[in-house]
Amino acid sequence: MFNKFSRRSLLASALASPVWAKKNHIGKDRISTITDENALTPADAIAFAKQYGLKWVELRNVPDPQRRGRHYIQLSETELKQAASDFKEAGLRVSFLNSGMLKFGLPGTEPVRRRPETPEARVKRLASEQKMFDDRMKELDKAINAAHILGVDKIRIFAFLRVEDPIAVLPKVAEVFGPMVKVAEKEGVQLLIENENSCNVGTCAELAAMMKLISSKAFNLNWDPLNAFHLKEEQFPFGYKLLPKKRIQNVQIKGKSILAGPEKLDWAGIFNALEKDGYMGQVGLECHIFERLVEASHESMKEILRVCEDRSIKS
Repeated sequence: MFNKFSRRSLLASALASPVWAKKNHIGKDRISTITDENALTPADAIAFAKQYGLKWVELRNVPDPQRRGRHYIQLSETELKQAASDFKEAGLRVSFLNSGMLKFGLPGTEPVRRRPETPEARVKRLASEQKMFDDRMKELDKAINAAHILGVDKIRIFAFLRVEDPIAVLPKVAEVFGPMVKVAEKEGVQLLIENENSCNVGTCAELAAMMKLISSKAFNLNWDPLNAFHLKEEQFPFGYKLLPKKRIQNVQIKGKSILAGPEKLDWAGIFNALEKDGYMGQVGLECHIFERLVEASHESMKEILRVCEDRSIKS
């Protein structure tokens, strides 16, 4: 039987630690990492995850010393099954499959060009984009097949290269997404649209607008706060408030947003907000500090885990 002091202590502890923090606390067990940014080989990527006691990895390209690795989606079934076996043996699960689907110009639109384009280059680009557009359902089938083998149900897609007025083109983008979402529904996977500053969905406001056009449970969002930095949107707390919280299914951290510098974000505050709003997914490191990618991935992961530990102590 508890004495009065024990009961008072338990009550105080319960008040100090909100119920939502107990149910879905973002700690090391929910941190993931994109394998081709933290290592030069698949074995080293697994070693990276094990070094930090992670349970999850995100996949994109197969890690390669020349940084020219094939995308996991392009691997044969034999190669995919071997990769899945390697991750399982290491005690790792795949949280997110980062495909590059639809990261090209949507035929009939004109992406904003940062550099001049010769007529010959334009003709070549348009033909390439048309072919990728025509092959989009085949690419989706490959992605879903890879996802099934790898044991992951979340696949990234983009919203085509950014035009002058992105909001105006979103209904047309949604029409393209429609059949893809139907396939995803049947296959038991989710397509997560990422806010990417080079694409038509780059800000939280654009993510929110896109979500209103497609209500399927198989269509949700991957939030990368720093991706809106160059689009002049305040990512947190302003941008975050615009998002439909229940449709956030994956979150990514850029190295520059966790390490000291002008692009650093309040990740302790972001984690607190996600927990309060019931987020149950993973948070993946996508370092993106290319001049020293592997080294910076280690630095970023250490800082992420420090933030997680500090929050655990304070909760």
